[in-house]
Amino acid sequence: MSVVGLRAEAVIGAVTGAGLAGALILLVAGLRGTVPAPGRPPGRWTALRRRLTTPSMLARLAGGLLAGLTVLLLTRWPVAAAAMAALVVCWPQLFGGSRAERAQVVRLEALVVWTESLRDTVAAHASLEQAIPASAASCPPVLRPALVRLAGQIRARAPLDVALLGLAAELDDPSADLVCAALILNVRRRGDRLAEVLTGLTVAAREELDMRRRITAGRAGLRRGVQIVVALTVVFAAFLIAFGGTYVRPYGTAAGQVALLVVVAMFATGFAWLRQLSAADRVEAFLARPGQPEWRHPDDVHLVASLTGTPAGGDAIGNGART
Repeated sequence: MSVVGLRAEAVIGAVTGAGLAGALILLVAGLRGTVPAPGRPPGRWTALRRRLTTPSMLARLAGGLLAGLTVLLLTRWPVAAAAMAALVVCWPQLFGGSRAERAQVVRLEALVVWTESLRDTVAAHASLEQAIPASAASCPPVLRPALVRLAGQIRARAPLDVALLGLAAELDDPSADLVCAALILNVRRRGDRLAEVLTGLTVAAREELDMRRRITAGRAGLRRGVQIVVALTVVFAAFLIAFGGTYVRPYGTAAGQVALLVVVAMFATGFAWLRQLSAADRVEAFLARPGQPEWRHPDDVHLVASLTGTPAGGDAIGNGART
């Protein structure tokens, strides 16, 4: 056997062994699970480990490993096998996103319904401590777990402003941040125009809901086009591998694998660029998350204070700077 053949066999063995070892580690981690520390937000590595051990991610990892091994056995090309495995694992991140956008639209619609219910309860001269548990009982199902936890914190005599910050972090939506910010300032300043503020926020949220629906519908066609381009590229590559004969034979050498790596990198860059065209830009959170100052900028305090009809100086800014 030639030196090139021995090197190819060694590379194939190393890639196969590394893939099997990684799959076993992830399988054991998924079966064991993790116990988060109470009252402490998850760290970066903890959040990454949780994403890697979700059932959907484990299924994609298993599918990617199977696809990579199949390509490796058929072609003896480690680069092609790794590229196919990565494509299967990263397909939702590269060419998905429609499900997440639909979930955001549903959550925003539920937020509008809950805010209107909370406004009506507050307008009946009920305090927030009474209105929030009452509205949680009839809120849409997508928000019910978070609001039930909030109602439990209220019954446990937790500070309402801190509990509302936790609600904003759990919902993780800019519109929810605005509602929670208005409620927090009302708790700290005890203004009497909360119903008017919530009315204005619901009107703005409904306009945003209509806009998100139109944008989601427009992106659906673009995503479908991207998926067609990727599928045709994979089918064409498979056709060349199956019937290319002498045309693809040079890729079986070490130098050919390096050239194939360059080609795969070019296609990956193009796919990532197409993904950017169909992806939604991440909107920065209005309220900071646990472990950070509550307000990112003093202008945030003045904005919400103007919405609630309360002064933004003195105690409002001082309380807003607490961590």
